[in-house]
Amino acid sequence: MTSSPPILKALLPGLGERVLVMGILNVTPDSFSDGGRFENVEAARSQADALVAEGAALVDIGGESTRPGHTPVSAEEEQARILPVIRDLAPRLAVPISVDTYKASTADAALAAGARIVNDVWGLQREPDIARVAAAHGAPVMVMHNRETIDPAIDIVADMLRFFERSLDIARRAGIPDADIVLDPGIGFGKSWAQHLEALRRLPELKALGFPVLVGVSRKSMLGRLHDAETKPVDRLIGSLSSHVLAATLGADIVRVHDVAPHVDALRVVDAVMRTAS
Repeated sequence: MTSSPPILKALLPGLGERVLVMGILNVTPDSFSDGGRFENVEAARSQADALVAEGAALVDIGGESTRPGHTPVSAEEEQARILPVIRDLAPRLAVPISVDTYKASTADAALAAGARIVNDVWGLQREPDIARVAAAHGAPVMVMHNRETIDPAIDIVADMLRFFERSLDIARRAGIPDADIVLDPGIGFGKSWAQHLEALRRLPELKALGFPVLVGVSRKSMLGRLHDAETKPVDRLIGSLSSHVLAATLGADIVRVHDVAPHVDALRVVDAVMRTAS
């Protein structure tokens, strides 16, 4: 199979030179932080415009909540939520759209509608045909570590490395170039609280695999445990900023966030200190 030419860096100028911010756009009724706020096209358009104006390098659109205890939706329902938004936004946004899905049929429809990147919270392993779909469209993939069950006794980073070995094999067999693959440790997914912290602490071991790394801690419940479990997700900005600044100093190339502007400001400092040639 002939591989598509790498396009990730063409889509994301500055990748590897500075920390990029991915803006979250959930068009769902039940997302943990902003469910129901951007379900219609007009509201989604306004939010996407705001994310880009604040400095987002890409916009991640999802139609199925993956919060703990979420109710899975069919591919048809997921597509009914996201496709009108993607069709509206793709011709007018100055940045690429990634589609947040693990379903091959949804990825296919979203890429045909104008999305450019696949962001799979199951690392191409829930529906491996998603890798073939991405390759057929010449789309880069973001591959997240996940687990069906939480096992506090395991070495989570060792588990992550085994998981990514499987994901990379699926991607390569489909013809996706290594240069079009991003790895995500999956903070908030399939891990105990201590393992979330361990995954962040040992981020350099993931970075050593040689791929760009995406980290998303924005507003997640682990931050509530560190401060006040009753804190509303929208009030977890300081914890989100701290987590992403830490991740950036440990090698993260992209951070996935709800609050773009403050992250852009904070990461300018990280870039100036960590990524500016002396």
